[in-house]
Amino acid sequence: MKEMKTRITQKGQVTIPAEIRSRLGLKPRDTVRFTMEGDIVTLAAAKSRLLEGFGAVKPHKRPEDWRKIREETERAIAEDVIREDVES
Repeated sequence: MKEMKTRITQKGQVTIPAEIRSRLGLKPRDTVRFTMEGDIVTLAAAKSRLLEGFGAVKPHKRPEDWRKIREETERAIAEDVIREDVES
């Protein structure tokens, strides 16, 4: 096991050594996850929630016709607004 040291700033921040950032594929603004088990702390790259959900909803067909989807959405919103005006 290779050991690396870094200092803690007055704000409680540390710099993750370049070798570790490279190995974990970390880039500026990435999110990391700390796991504690007793006195041992593990650092790992945290997966994006957006990317974790990618592909969870299957499209009706490929490629999607985004223009048609937008038109249908706008039409549904307009119908809701008209319905609200009539009911009030």
